[in-house]
Amino acid sequence: MKRLAAPKHWMLDKLTGTYAPKPSAGPHKQRECLPLIVFLRNRLKYALNGREVRSILMQRLVKVDGKVRTDSTYPTGFLDVISIEKTDEHFRLIYDIKGRFTVHRITAEEGKFKLGKVRRCQLGAGGIPYVVTHDGRTVRFPDPLIKVNDTVKIDLETGKIVDFIKFEVGNLVMVTGGRSMGSVGVITQRERHHGGFDIVHVKDANERLFATRLTNVFVIGAGSEPWISLPKGKGLRLTIAEERDARRAKATEASA
Repeated sequence: MKRLAAPKHWMLDKLTGTYAPKPSAGPHKQRECLPLIVFLRNRLKYALNGREVRSILMQRLVKVDGKVRTDSTYPTGFLDVISIEKTDEHFRLIYDIKGRFTVHRITAEEGKFKLGKVRRCQLGAGGIPYVVTHDGRTVRFPDPLIKVNDTVKIDLETGKIVDFIKFEVGNLVMVTGGRSMGSVGVITQRERHHGGFDIVHVKDANERLFATRLTNVFVIGAGSEPWISLPKGKGLRLTIAEERDARRAKATEASA
C-alpha cells in the first residue's frame, strides 16, 4: 500500500519511502493491526531494513502468541504477545493514551496468557457450543455463563479458556476504537438502542466521564483491578492543558 494510506498509528514518516508494508490476511483487520516488520524495524529498531527483518524471522526467533511466525507482514493486533526468546523479551501490543500501539514490555509469566473479547457464541455442527474471540480463535465447549462481549483469559500453551470476566457495570475496560481510544475506566452504564448502536458510559480514575459504542469497549479487569499490566499513563487521558503542565514540570526538573 502507499505510505500515506497506511494507518496513522503505525507512525511511519512520509519521506522515507513511497510504500508501506501491506499486512497479510490474518486474525486482525488491516487498519487495526501492526505488521511484524513495523514492530521490529520501526519500534524496536532491531533491524535497519526489511531484509534484516526477514533474516531475523527466518531464524525462527520471533513468536506471536506462542507460535513462531516467519511472515514479515503478519498482522499482530490488540493484546497479542510477541516473544523473542533469544533476548528473553516479551511484549504485549496495547494502546497508549493517544490510541497508538506502544512497546509494552511484560514478564515471562504474564506472557503465558492473553485476553480475548467474545465476538460470537453459538452452536456448531452436532450441537457443540463454541465461542469466537476478537483474534479469530474458536474455542469449543466454553463455560455456559460466557456470553458475547465478555472477556476470556486464554492459556497460550493449551489454547484453553482458564477464566472469564462478564461484561457488566463496575468492571474495568479499555477503549479500542473511536475518539477515546486507549482510555481505561470503569463501566458506569450501558444504554441499549434497538436498531442502533448500544452506548457504554465509562468513568476513568480522574472521575471524568465519557461515552463510546459498545463495539469499542474491551473488558480488561474485574472491578477496578486490571488482569494485564498497563502501559505508561495507565490509560488516563489528559487534557491539552494538563499535558502542557506535565511537560513544563518535566522541563523544570531536568534544568534544576
